[in-house]
Amino acid sequence: MSNITSKSYDATPARKVAFLGLGVMGYPMAGHLARAGHAVTVYNRSESKAKAWVDEFGGRYAVTPREAVADADIVFACVGNDDDLRSIVLGNSPADDGAMAGMKAGAIFCDHTTASAEVARELYAHAHKKGLYFVDAPVSGGQAGAQNGVLTVMCGGDQSAFDAAKPVAMAFARAFTRIGESGSGQLAKMVNQVCCIGVIQGLAEGVAFGQRAGLDMNLVLDVIGKGAAQSWQMDNRGKTMVADQFDFGFAVDWMRKDLGLVLQEARRNGATMPVTALVDQFYADVQGMGGQRWDTSSLIKRLK
Repeated sequence: MSNITSKSYDATPARKVAFLGLGVMGYPMAGHLARAGHAVTVYNRSESKAKAWVDEFGGRYAVTPREAVADADIVFACVGNDDDLRSIVLGNSPADDGAMAGMKAGAIFCDHTTASAEVARELYAHAHKKGLYFVDAPVSGGQAGAQNGVLTVMCGGDQSAFDAAKPVAMAFARAFTRIGESGSGQLAKMVNQVCCIGVIQGLAEGVAFGQRAGLDMNLVLDVIGKGAAQSWQMDNRGKTMVADQFDFGFAVDWMRKDLGLVLQEARRNGATMPVTALVDQFYADVQGMGGQRWDTSSLIKRLK
């Protein structure tokens, strides 16, 4: 079960949509689309997950991406990485079962995977050749944001495609913003991750320092959280760091994947990323401690 929360949905004309990928993000995102009144067809690599989604939300499921997108106005997707994305979009020869083989002319593919800007531009070009649209639209807000329908979405692609997708996507978002041309959404998500990990490492060091000094760190966090040190990470992860709790949230494995994309892009564009490269290695240490699925706040484990 997704445990998605109820929210007020804007009055938006019902559309035929597909959602490809029903992981911890995609399952509730697709659920919000169904609850907002859209006709949703889902696809998931594991068919049992697709059946469970239909049992909970209605709609229908398909056994290939190509079948799922037939007659859809907008196709949403949220999968694991570049290779997963290429697989569902382009399919596997000779089966030709990818989404873009089955989308109707003028349909929009709105991808919420955190992937490379390179693959976004590649699939945008492929879509253009087929008379389709492709919007790269990675999200921030994590599993809780997906369940509550309050994700922040950063988009790259054509203005017209963005304008058409936005009112539908607001079923699971609180902000849906076009950053620029194809690839811009993915680049903005990279900026997001860089900013997050610097704050997490600083928070981890501060909490660990305070604990060594014998301070009541829950009280300290309450106090400094009302001043210049306040952040989302402090509000939502500070006290779980103090309690040594990490079995939730955004997994270390996922963050390392994202930071790999950042560092790859930095090598291409010449950006200097000393702190990002260092924290990426700190996360490798956490993986070595068995923390692959721990929340990213587990950086503090290295300091204890």
